[in-house]
Amino acid sequence: MANLLKKHAKSFYWASFFLSGRIFIKCTYLYNFCRTLDDIVDDNQDLKTKKENFSKFKKNFINKNLNDPVIREMWSILKSENISEQVVNDLFDGVETDLKEKVQINSKKELLVYSYRVAGTVGLMMSKILKVDNKEALKGAIDLGIAMQLTNIARDVCEDKELKREYIKHDFFSIQEVINDSQIFYEKSFHSISSIPLRSRFSVIVARRIYRKIGDYILKQKNTDNYNKAGKIYVPAFEKVIQTFLSIFDFIKLLFVKNVNYDNHINHNILKEEVNINERI
Repeated sequence: MANLLKKHAKSFYWASFFLSGRIFIKCTYLYNFCRTLDDIVDDNQDLKTKKENFSKFKKNFINKNLNDPVIREMWSILKSENISEQVVNDLFDGVETDLKEKVQINSKKELLVYSYRVAGTVGLMMSKILKVDNKEALKGAIDLGIAMQLTNIARDVCEDKELKREYIKHDFFSIQEVINDSQIFYEKSFHSISSIPLRSRFSVIVARRIYRKIGDYILKQKNTDNYNKAGKIYVPAFEKVIQTFLSIFDFIKLLFVKNVNYDNHINHNILKEEVNINERI
């Protein structure tokens, strides 16, 4: 399982070195579940087969088919961390969005709702695993998940176009705009990290810094032609070392945060039209 994390989620794998063994195992359970869903959707099979595989996996989850280790491990997390089943249903809804001949998102609202479903949910579940119980901080965890998904969308425009998925327009202005939107979510998520127990806090600080840095490397391309030629953009190892070192200063700053006051109301009011965040947390 750790090898899968290392292969498919390099930034998260780097940050995972700062987690305790027990927390890391639970995180891998969550990652394995999410990876299984992604693999169903991104498989090279025809759309009908993918829909059938998705429906089968979802049905097995709902019916608690514990013979499937991925489902068994996921249910163990929901029970031990007191995670609402509705959060997983939101994740299923988000993933199912991609099971179409052509995916096209036409508004900021659609983009934010999609990003919440496929990634904000994961941020929320991760925070529960990390023993965060402050409701304001849990909203920040959703924000961090959304920020990372917006980064993914900005990075994968070419790849998504080949899969007939258009989350944003294939031009550099749209890419810049999404990265700028992601910065708001990264900023709003920062103080919420102070509610994570000290033992696990540094890992999230590092993951946030490194993932945010992907956006900077995208912006360095400066135009659509350079972006298209760059391929999939990653943060190189030397930069990860720098961001890990800078995370020490973030860690110190967060020691002085007394209260977490959530103030990303504009964006969450957009989400509220589709999702009751308070119900999920």
